[in-house]
Amino acid sequence: MTRNRLEQLHNEGQSIWLDNIDRPMLFDGKLERSIAEDFLTGMTSNPTIFEKALAEGTEYDEQLTGASSELSGHELFELVETTDVQRACDLFAGVYERTGRDDGYVSIEVSPGVAHEVGETVEEAKRLWRTVDRPNVMVKVPGTPQGALAVRELIGAGINVNITLLFSLDAHDSVIDAYMSGLEDRVAAGHPVNHVFSVASFFVSRVDTEVDKRLDELIKAANPSDRDRLKMLKGRAAVANAKLAYRLFTRRFAEPRWKQLEEHGARRQKPLWASTGVKNPAYRDVMYVEDLIGPTTVNTMPPALIEAFREHGDVQRTVDSRIGAAEGLLREVEAVGVSMRDVTDKLLVDGLASFQKSFEALIAGIERKMSQLATHK
Repeated sequence: MTRNRLEQLHNEGQSIWLDNIDRPMLFDGKLERSIAEDFLTGMTSNPTIFEKALAEGTEYDEQLTGASSELSGHELFELVETTDVQRACDLFAGVYERTGRDDGYVSIEVSPGVAHEVGETVEEAKRLWRTVDRPNVMVKVPGTPQGALAVRELIGAGINVNITLLFSLDAHDSVIDAYMSGLEDRVAAGHPVNHVFSVASFFVSRVDTEVDKRLDELIKAANPSDRDRLKMLKGRAAVANAKLAYRLFTRRFAEPRWKQLEEHGARRQKPLWASTGVKNPAYRDVMYVEDLIGPTTVNTMPPALIEAFREHGDVQRTVDSRIGAAEGLLREVEAVGVSMRDVTDKLLVDGLASFQKSFEALIAGIERKMSQLATHK
């Protein structure tokens, strides 16, 4: 029964991606087993994940020791990162081919420091694309206004893009538009579009964390008669927000504009549910998987969440159910004084800052490790 839940999730049309990467799993057969047994069809990474992998083991020491002493910390990171991503792409190549390029992707992220610079984002993304040199790599670009402009250019250049740190419906809408515009640019230039792919990574649990924090402040100041109403809103905004994002996706990709692109072989940009691990221990640990199941979606999960869902997840199509209730819930959140725009704006700023902090810690860690390795030569 343990495997059936993941298989059922796969059969509902949802792709299961692993939100983790480290060198041992890429070479000890663990990832291959997960692809075969857990219906794993893709992988995401970010600076925080690489920081943990590099800090906790010695698996990267040999490659770092053999690297040129002229390389900067950033260049050393790219060296080990691209090696891992290339290997992961090769392991998912069978999925990529079997699904007709509809799955089997591995993400690599541009450095967070270029999030507000269109030209630098495009330049770095193109360099990573050339370096990894695999058809099933996706370059991750932050969902800032500048990121959306970069997405259009990258899609136009035939590069697969994962737009990350999406929290608001407006941001989601803008990257859908950027994706379509990039494909239209390719069609106008006479280039094929059937091999270009994108996902829009819509973050989930962080929305509840921020909304709940604001609700808790209101609860403290509320009259006893209002507290129950406020408490009932906790832990529900994130799923409601994501369900409306899925509705936006279905509407945008039913437009005549999209139908014209589809005639040229274009593929829909899939919503990807990110940050699906529960932050509040009072909530069901698999709620952000169970409540967002549906076709043409991806859920990227850390290993512990995959294990939890395999053990006790409930599988049924939920992503497009109770949409009216989701709208009503968000209206009520606004009515009690929590601005979803303020929430999502703050989460984007915080997300970029968190990734930047992890990236800086990662580079500092590599430089420390290089110093340690040099003393043992």
